Amino acid sequence: MGSGLLLRGAAALCARGLRAAAAGRLCPLLPRPPARPLGTGGCWRLRAAPGPPGRGEPPRSVGRGAEEEDEEEPEELLAPGPPPGAQRLLVVHPAVKWGAKKPQLTTAELQMAEAVALINTLHNWTVLDKIILSTKTPDKKFIFGKGNFQILTEKIKGLPHITAVFLNIERLSPLTKKELEDAWGVTVFDRYTVVLHIFRCNARTKEAKLQIALAEIPLLRTNLKNEMSQLDQQRGGSRYIMGSGETFMEMQYRLLKEKELKIRNALEKLRRKRSVLRTQRERREFPVISVMGYTNCGKTTLIKALTGDEGLQPQDQLFATLDITAHAGYLPSHLAVIYVDTIGFLSELPHDLIESFSATLEDVAYSDLIVHVRDISHPETVLQKASVLSVLKNLNLPSHLLDSVVEVHNKVDLIERYQSLETNAIAVSALLGYGLEELKEEIERIVLKTTGKKILTIKVNLAGPQLSWLYKEATVQEVDVMPENGTANVKVIISNSALGKYKKLFPQ
Repeated sequence: MGSGLLLRGAAALCARGLRAAAAGRLCPLLPRPPARPLGTGGCWRLRAAPGPPGRGEPPRSVGRGAEEEDEEEPEELLAPGPPPGAQRLLVVHPAVKWGAKKPQLTTAELQMAEAVALINTLHNWTVLDKIILSTKTPDKKFIFGKGNFQILTEKIKGLPHITAVFLNIERLSPLTKKELEDAWGVTVFDRYTVVLHIFRCNARTKEAKLQIALAEIPLLRTNLKNEMSQLDQQRGGSRYIMGSGETFMEMQYRLLKEKELKIRNALEKLRRKRSVLRTQRERREFPVISVMGYTNCGKTTLIKALTGDEGLQPQDQLFATLDITAHAGYLPSHLAVIYVDTIGFLSELPHDLIESFSATLEDVAYSDLIVHVRDISHPETVLQKASVLSVLKNLNLPSHLLDSVVEVHNKVDLIERYQSLETNAIAVSALLGYGLEELKEEIERIVLKTTGKKILTIKVNLAGPQLSWLYKEATVQEVDVMPENGTANVKVIISNSALGKYKKLFPQ
């Protein structure tokens, strides 16, 4: 009963992570769309897995309760997204076939497939057609050479129902975007805009929405600069607002700066709140395991398989998880742990998006173990691994955490007679349950090593409170009762600090 109560306590600490929310309101720079209803749940939404026999009452699910105070929503901090309604797109991939910018671990066809998958993630967005065109210099104004640009323009003109073009490059300059839209007569999206819109659609918690709002700031600043240049040409941007002492352009930049400051302050409050909660969780000494990987690699499915949490609903789409969620589970030794589901990664994910989610990913640095899940059936699995490891290195994680990463090859059921070429990787099928016991044993081995927990046999007097204390403060594995002398040999997993407390309380 004691350990169940403790794990519930850790769950409650996780679930209260978003009580600190954005304060105040800001006059938006641009009209905003109607606010969408918020989903429930906090930054850490923890559900408990069924406990093993003899461990007492299992932890119950903990979410953001009705008793929590209603706080102002961050909806108005979000800039307007793409026009509402259906979008019918032509997907264009500029394939660099020569020089230093040529991709090494993928092909143009696979990059196109991922671009199409991004569009298919969005509700009411439809791919009408797609085309791969070669280019030597994708960073020049018109992306393509004169011949391919003409081919592309004619193709767009031949699609009467098209509403937009998705150019599968990281970021378009405002000048290039304007020139292309003028030439084609339709809206042009780049990778940054599409991924940002997917984030907007999938965000449920306040923190996720605040982080997306922060990621929008560079885009707003660029758009504002472009609009101001047009106003200056019309001699409107440099005129002073009556009685204010500042020009219209200065006022707009000031409002944008105030908006950014408001978002950063709100996120900093959440960071401080999370730091306090993290300290309280550490006192309970439940190991934390961060599950990371490329988007749609099966992280959520794996956590569901490891914890038995039926409340988890994995989705076969990109960026289904934007908010960190935590789920309680047990290792083979009955040691209680917390699995953390994190945001998925993407190749060529714009730096501003990664930076804006650094507050969320900050918790990964305080994990006891990272599990890196790979979709080993994906043709770009090597590139995906490189993308994830690159982001992990940029998070400034402790070296011991990077050195002990457990690599999981998921979806092996999709490959006939799969044989791993990487000796340290563990092959699993989260969907079918294959390889999960081996994975749990490896996780347990590393967790015991990194946390300093020990497996000991302690002799206790059954007439005293020792056994009850051990159930509360440690993980009891076995109890061998010796009725003839009223004692028992208790096999436990116990931390150094808990062992020190035990020896102080019950000296022998």
